[in-house]
Order: sequence, then C-alpha cells, then structure tokens
Amino acid sequence: MFIYSLPLFFSQIGYATPLELLIITLGLLVVLVITAPSDGQNTPPIPQDNFLFAAWTGNASLLWVFLPFFLLINVGLYATDTLAKTGLITVSSWDEIHFAFIVPIIWWLTSVWRSAVASHSRLWHALARLCTLSVVFEYALKLLIRCNYARLFFDCEEILMDYGSCF
Repeated sequence: MFIYSLPLFFSQIGYATPLELLIITLGLLVVLVITAPSDGQNTPPIPQDNFLFAAWTGNASLLWVFLPFFLLINVGLYATDTLAKTGLITVSSWDEIHFAFIVPIIWWLTSVWRSAVASHSRLWHALARLCTLSVVFEYALKLLIRCNYARLFFDCEEILMDYGSCF
C-alpha cells in the first residue's frame, strides 16, 4: 500500500505534507482507540462452519480476518501498480483490476470492522480499523491520480494503444 501513490502525492500533487498526514493519522488512531470498546464489553466469537460468513457477521477472530486479506490485497495492489508503472499493462487494464478488487475490499472492510469488536486489545482493535481506513484512502488517492494525474503515474509514451487514457 502507498508504495507508488504516496510519494507521487507528496512530490507532485502536494495537497498535504507528510507531517500533516502523520498528524491526521495519529489523531484518527487516538479517536479509534478512545471509541474502542473496553475489555469487559468484548464478546467471544461464535464458531461457525463457513469462515467467510462468520467473518462477515463478526464471529471470527480479528487476526484471521485481518491478516490474510491484508496481505493478499497489498500484494495484488503492488503487483498491479508495478505492472502499470513498467508499461506491461494498459491504463484500462489497471482500472479493471482495481475495479475487480472492490468487492473483496468491501468484504474485508466490513469483516474487520465487525470482528474488531471481539478483540481483546483496544490497540489492535484501533489499528485494524485504521488499516481499513487507509485502504479507503489509498483507493481515493488512486482515483485522484487516475483522473487528474495519469501522465505522472503511467508510462504514457510506452502505451501506444491506450494513449488516450493518459489525458
């Protein structure tokens, strides 16, 4: 996450500085820690046969909901951005791959938010939710780059068939 988009955001786009984004992130983390339920309010997950449904309803462990999909989503986004930066896929293909990731990301966001309630640590509860919010910020940043700054991100000179998407 943020391997290619955040440096471009700070160096070329300039809507915020790294310090401002750090202050916003730390403030959001504090709010999430404060609003996290205390240890007495946590309910243990109810075991179910279907993991995907159990995670969706919040009846799965936060670790098992968060970690595998966090790794898969980040590897997929990194591979897609690397292929786009090297010119091996077109801008339209990059759009389609990110569109295909939307449904798993929505499932993951919902599952983490619901499963975080049963976490035994307020800090892990807040960090997991902060990571899900950072994925939403990453997608908003990629949409901004795609719509307004495509020539900065994509290798438009190498993409002859999809050159019109760079404008």
